[in-house]
Amino acid sequence: MTTTITQTAPRPTKHIDSALTAGQLKPWQGTVILIGAFAASFVLFLLLWLATGDPFYTVVERSGKLTVNFNWGGWLALGAIVYLVAIWAIARAVEGPRQATNRLVTGIVTSAFILAMIPLLSLLFTLVVNGWEWLTSANFFSNDAAMPGQRGALHAIVGTVLITLATSVLAVPIGIFTAIYLVEYGNNNWLSKALNFFVDVMTGIPSIVAGLFAFALFMLVTNLSGGDITKVNSGFAGAIALLVLMIPTVVRSSEEMIRLVPHDLREASYALGVPKWRTIAKIVLPTCLAGLVTGVLLAIARVIGETAPLMVAAGMTINMNWNLFQGVMSALPTFVYQQWKFGTDEGEMLAWGGALMLLLIVVVFNIIGRLVSHFFSPKRDR
Repeated sequence: MTTTITQTAPRPTKHIDSALTAGQLKPWQGTVILIGAFAASFVLFLLLWLATGDPFYTVVERSGKLTVNFNWGGWLALGAIVYLVAIWAIARAVEGPRQATNRLVTGIVTSAFILAMIPLLSLLFTLVVNGWEWLTSANFFSNDAAMPGQRGALHAIVGTVLITLATSVLAVPIGIFTAIYLVEYGNNNWLSKALNFFVDVMTGIPSIVAGLFAFALFMLVTNLSGGDITKVNSGFAGAIALLVLMIPTVVRSSEEMIRLVPHDLREASYALGVPKWRTIAKIVLPTCLAGLVTGVLLAIARVIGETAPLMVAAGMTINMNWNLFQGVMSALPTFVYQQWKFGTDEGEMLAWGGALMLLLIVVVFNIIGRLVSHFFSPKRDR
């Protein structure tokens, strides 16, 4: 007896579309929507500009300032709004509500990033355009600002280097040792609680208050020692003012870096009989060295551009002063303000050059911090 087995062809399954299996927009389609949104916005604002009858741009002969009469800010804002609405509506119809929401949120985050970058790029462009000519001139790095027609910023650069160096020499050891105590020795006792409180208070102190504190301190010392109270301003007084602003930044950044060191390394060192101070010096600090250096450099970059405390404590001058402890000393922030206040074309150009020089110094410090963090960090973090 034989049994015959017949096989029937499987029935084709019906494809059911859902929000997760819906179609997908091609990358070029999203690009077309983006270009179309900004093109439509451009046409609208172009018609509005044509209706006004104003020239596309005007140039002020005295200052050479360029003014564009086309509302480019409104064009970019309206174009972004049109794109967000269009991409959400089209994606909802083609891909479903989940993907449409995802594209909408992605567009909002991207627009916020671009919006944040516009003033930064505008600032960089303005500084480079206005300050590069004087920054590359021979007088800028060779003369002070005392001789009209041949003014430079050498005295301000020297003052910035001396004041920042004095501030760093004082603030870095104090900040790192305070962070070591808070993490390794504090154990949440009354002294560590008091230190944390005062560090938090110092973090929120306005910079002008730090300048007034340094000025009042040196005036009190000068008065008690019988000195001339009219000659209180000095580069060292400015360094003390910046010290008040720099210490809390160094403490907090160093504290976080030390806390990131695994406790297993400490326990292994203690198990070998190594004392605690040697464990900190040989194990903890070398492990977090890259983070410590980065935090210190960022703290220096934060205080190097302070103007108000230096105006009060260090003063302003157009002459060279190499003595950190006697006489008024200029720095690049006060130099920029002083030259801009003169109102002359030469002073205005020197101010732009000084601002660009200050920006380049901050950029160099950030690059050094990145390099140190890369080459000195543990290999597992690379």
